[in-house]
Amino acid sequence: MTKAMNPKVIGITGGIGSGKSLIARVFATLGIPIYEADDRAKKLIKNDSLLKNQLLELLGPEAYLPSGEYNRAWVASQIFDKPELLKQVNERVHPRVRKDGEEWAVQHALAPYLLYEAAIMKAAGEGNSFQKVIVVEAPLELRIQRVKQRDNRTEQAIRDIMERQATEEERQRIADYTIWNDEKTSVIEQVLNIDKELRK
Repeated sequence: MTKAMNPKVIGITGGIGSGKSLIARVFATLGIPIYEADDRAKKLIKNDSLLKNQLLELLGPEAYLPSGEYNRAWVASQIFDKPELLKQVNERVHPRVRKDGEEWAVQHALAPYLLYEAAIMKAAGEGNSFQKVIVVEAPLELRIQRVKQRDNRTEQAIRDIMERQATEEERQRIADYTIWNDEKTSVIEQVLNIDKELRK
């Protein structure tokens, strides 16, 4: 998100298994529109002809299956351990997602504020138009347990993903608000308190 816009755009992020999508859904029940950047990116990669052509040019014809579906597993195998190629893919995908997010924000301009959910995020105002950033945190073992149940991955595969994500310390550096999703603290109470602040 690059352009300053009305209404307030609030970033929401968290590591894998933290439950950020669940927390976003709680905000949605309060009437707050949610932009899910990762899901939108998948749709754009599949349906946006300009982006599709850019990825085909970069990665070759194997990037898409004959059905037109993005060949996610093959692309992942190509960019694994190739940070330069991953960077080039991101340089094509991220600007398109940003533009899509800006268009979406204009369509929801009457909302009290908007939530922009993404796995990767910078601090508010740091090359984006977020007024604030909410970080969702949960204990490590609980996060691993959640992802195991949800994605049927091995513990080692989950820990490998976590290794590549921001650390809790890095996330806390960009947090204006933190929601603890540890199954002990009331999530609804935390969301209501933040919602009250953001509507001011």
